[in-house]
Order: sequence, then C-alpha cells, then structure tokens
Amino acid sequence: MTADFEIKKQKVVHTWAAWSLVQGSFSDPLGNDFTRTYVSSPGAVGVVALLGEKSARQVILVNQYRPPFNEKTLEIPAGMRDKQGEDSVVTARRELEEEAGFTAGTLLSIGSHESAPGISNARVDLFLATDLVETKVDRHGPEEQFMTIRYIAFNETLEMIKRGEITDGKTIIGLLMVAQNFSHYL
Repeated sequence: MTADFEIKKQKVVHTWAAWSLVQGSFSDPLGNDFTRTYVSSPGAVGVVALLGEKSARQVILVNQYRPPFNEKTLEIPAGMRDKQGEDSVVTARRELEEEAGFTAGTLLSIGSHESAPGISNARVDLFLATDLVETKVDRHGPEEQFMTIRYIAFNETLEMIKRGEITDGKTIIGLLMVAQNFSHYL
C-alpha cells in the first residue's frame, strides 16, 4: 500500500551506463520525513529455455563469470533492458539468441520479480521459451565471450537448486515458476 506514503522529491545524484543513483525524500503515513537512496534500473529479462521432447526436457543454462563475486554462476540466459523503448519480449528474444544461440518459436511471459527491492527498483521479467531453433551465438563483452552453455535435464536443475549448485535468484525463481505453474510444458 503506497497511498499512505508520499514521494516529496527525487534527485539523480550519479548516472553510469543504464543505472542511476537516486536520492529521494519521502513522508510516512504519520507525516514523518525520511530519505532513501536507491539504484534506478531499466530492469532485466530472464529466459527459461526448454529443449527436447516433453518427456526429456533440457534447460539451457549459461556458466558466466560475475565480477562482484569473482566466480562463475550457472544462470538462465538473461540481460538488461538497456535499449531505450525496447519491449521486454524483444529483449528476451535478443538475449536468448546472443547468449545461447537459439530463437524461440514460442515465448511466454511467466511473471516477474523484484531482485532487490530495498536498494533498487530493478524488476526482472521472466519468460518460458520452447520450440527452439539453433542459430548463431552473438556475444558481447568479456564475460559473455568466455561463457559456456550447458544443457541440463529440467528435473536435475531442481536438484541442483536443492544442493546449492544453482544460486542465481532469477534462475531459481524462473525454474520453480515453470515447475509449479507450467508443468504441462515439461
């Protein structure tokens, strides 16, 4: 419920790439003023891409170096919505092709989540891709140049989550959403 809170003022204090650092002044329901600083983001997309027949579905995951953790993480193909005005469906199709080298005959929106609502307005739109056709990988940047692609049985990815081998939030949420709400695709 935001009706009881009021935004009094917001000011961009720093901008870099697609992000901005915003300082805001707010009032709570009792009229008390407070300030918060957060990262404004254009958001991102993530794609749970399924290969193979229903009885033997595999998920396409990428193993990509992530500098903040100084390690590689196993993730669904994903990317920033950093092209001005680009619809998230278009971004999802582009990222699937750039990172994994596939186009999707079917691309369904399966939901979204806020990745860090206490410090950012970033929202990740999640998609399910099926009827995949292999194309050419078109990677950008050093992290993507050295990423590897893995094809893992869908049920095994759920076990990998339990064992702590898949730790990326959007990947866990996307896989669990497909398992829970879109199992007829499995």
